[in-house]
Amino acid sequence: MPSTTPERARFRFEIDPDISRAQGPPPALYGDAAWFEEQRRSIFESAWLGLGEAASLGAVGAVRPQMLLEGVLDEPVLLARGADGRLRCLSNVCTHRGKLVVEAPGCLEQLYCRYHGRRFALDGRCRAMPEFQGVAGFPSTADDLTTLPSGTFGPLAFASLAPREPFADWIAPVLDRVGFLPLQEFRLDPASQRDYIFDAAWALYCDNYLEGFHIPFIHAALIEKLDFGNYRTETFGTSSLQVGIAADGEPVFELPRAHCDFGQRVGAYYFWLYPSTMLNFYPWGLSVNDVKPLGPARTKVSFASYVWKPELREQGAGSGLHRVEMEDENAVCSVQIGVRSRFARRARYSTTQEIGVHHFHRLLAEAMGR
Repeated sequence: MPSTTPERARFRFEIDPDISRAQGPPPALYGDAAWFEEQRRSIFESAWLGLGEAASLGAVGAVRPQMLLEGVLDEPVLLARGADGRLRCLSNVCTHRGKLVVEAPGCLEQLYCRYHGRRFALDGRCRAMPEFQGVAGFPSTADDLTTLPSGTFGPLAFASLAPREPFADWIAPVLDRVGFLPLQEFRLDPASQRDYIFDAAWALYCDNYLEGFHIPFIHAALIEKLDFGNYRTETFGTSSLQVGIAADGEPVFELPRAHCDFGQRVGAYYFWLYPSTMLNFYPWGLSVNDVKPLGPARTKVSFASYVWKPELREQGAGSGLHRVEMEDENAVCSVQIGVRSRFARRARYSTTQEIGVHHFHRLLAEAMGR
């Protein structure tokens, strides 16, 4: 692997694997423009990124164009359900002159560029083009639309430009814990879809999500739903899980006898997947926080709920999610002001409550040091 160039070496930092000795990232990570550009290159170009719900693309020929991480990667892609039933993520850039091939969702028999008439199969293979009869070797694989690595989990679709790990490995810890749930029965609640935009770095939002330390201090309603003394964090390769044990009388999962948490009153599974996907499972279903950087200190969180048991929707840890989101945003926006201070410094970690944050920072340090 090539060594880090001198100009990029300034973005390197180390996080001691011993949390009791470790110091957090330099404050510049949270808002410096040059550091943000390095994050775009070293983190997001190799990340698995959410493309939203996939249920509306169930029919053969269903297509949906969109931008992969708009504002950071700005890569035009399209999701297309092929004749073989497979959902693919394809480049949406015509291989002739670069026009967008599909410009609106729909259901098509083939993909057709309206600039010069180049035609593609639903799997991205170039099929034909007017006035190209004399072109040697046409069409070749170079004329096909690029197929991006992609995957689906329950109702959700994901893609990556060049993933650091296979999708199956990335999503495996989630499947291991909640694979017993009937994910195929989870249905998008359109009324829940909204974007939260605020002035704070994406990594600050992740820091906040990855610890339950702040819950008793800023989430007065949520703390009543949890047995906080038994709240815990587990870490995996490129993900982590916070297990929320429910307070007495609150809804809990009906866990199979073979489940590793059987016998525990689990009211929430909060999964974070590197670098910025959050899957929150409750007895009523799933809420998704898809964290999208808009700039060095500006973030959009796309939120959606997928409901399985609507009768439990406003009970337990999974209730009042908009209020919780507002409380979290107020906190991270205040922190964003603080990390700009000339007195800001590398922080230490709570060895009991900030295990997930320490894990996240080690992954950031690894990525930015490559």
